[in-house]
Amino acid sequence: MITSKQRSYLRGLANSITPIFQIGKNGIEEAFLKQVAEALEKRELIKITVLENSELETREASDIICQQIGCEGVQSIGNKIVLYKQSKKNPKIELPSNSK
Repeated sequence: MITSKQRSYLRGLANSITPIFQIGKNGIEEAFLKQVAEALEKRELIKITVLENSELETREASDIICQQIGCEGVQSIGNKIVLYKQSKKNPKIELPSNSK
C-alpha cells in the first residue's frame, strides 16, 4: 500500500506519460491483463484510457485490474487510469520515504 505522499509523487510523474492501453467494448480480458502486467514490470507506471463504448466506469476498471494483477491504482480521473507496480527485476522509480 502506498501513502498519499507517494501517490502524489506518482501522479506528478504520470503527467508526462501517454496512455499505452485502451479499454473498449470487450472490457478487461485475460490477454489484456497479461499485457498490462508485462508493461508494469517493464515501466512500473502506466496510463490507460477507458473508451466511451466500454461498459465499465473508470474507477471500476481500475479496481478490477488492481485486484487481478496486484498493482496500485494511483489515479482514476475522467477516462484515464494511472497504475503503479514496483518491478521485481529492475526497479526504476524510487518512491519518497514514509517518514516525515
